[in-house]
Amino acid sequence: MFPKIIKLILAFFTIAFSVYQFYEGSVGNGIFLLLICGMFILLYYKNEFILLAFFQLRKQNFEGTLKWLNRISNPEQNLVVKQQGYFNYLHGIILSQTNLTKAEKYFKKAIELGMSMDTDLAMANLSLAGIYMQKRRKREATLLLNKAKKLDSQGMLVGQIKEMKQQMKRI
Repeated sequence: MFPKIIKLILAFFTIAFSVYQFYEGSVGNGIFLLLICGMFILLYYKNEFILLAFFQLRKQNFEGTLKWLNRISNPEQNLVVKQQGYFNYLHGIILSQTNLTKAEKYFKKAIELGMSMDTDLAMANLSLAGIYMQKRRKREATLLLNKAKKLDSQGMLVGQIKEMKQQMKRI
């Protein structure tokens, strides 16, 4: 993993060399170098290890997800704020299988830092509401469910929110 500043420096030099290639008449090389520059810029905003951790999570491979997340050393310095949110979100998902107290801490931090998609933020609120429900903290869970409902503009979590509200009525 390259630090953030190295990715930007590589992108700058790739653009400069691409412009030189266009000037020399090598249009194909210039276009290819622009694509490589796009990869560096993409990896500035989307950390490669977080992307690989999401792929492992999609396969329900929690050990593989944790392996990729552990490769990120010092996330406060090496990740953009939104990436730190996803880093904590993924840790929260993994720990929600075993340790609810630590998962609660990670979900709170992920919500505090924010994420780039409102649906992901709604899912983090929903997960934290589930943890609060299991700990019998009904008021906080209700607030988080309402917040998740507001953030879910596409309606992807409507069924899960309704189900959690029904479960809260039983408490």
